Amino acid sequence: MKAKDFVAGILTGVAAGLIVNQAFEKMNPNTPAEQVLNSVKDAFKKEGPIDGSWIVMKPEQFTNNVLSMEVYRGGISRIRNGELEQFEFAANAETGTVVELIQK
Repeated sequence: MKAKDFVAGILTGVAAGLIVNQAFEKMNPNTPAEQVLNSVKDAFKKEGPIDGSWIVMKPEQFTNNVLSMEVYRGGISRIRNGELEQFEFAANAETGTVVELIQK
């Protein structure tokens, strides 16, 4: 095999990989922040319907006395027993684990 043919094969493989990756991203437009929000919403839906939700798409630094990490901040609202309940949360940007939940 000639070196020129080998390099052409590698470049073709890389180009095909890039095209497949872009196609996959278009088919699955959920960003990490949206995935975190969906996870939190699913947890709340186990207790009843949700009235509304939001999330900040840009992660921010979160620190408590021990830990420091990037988090997404968001909120959930629902009607329970005829009254509006609102919650704000911070979820680890990498794992989606809720690290703070505050009822407003």
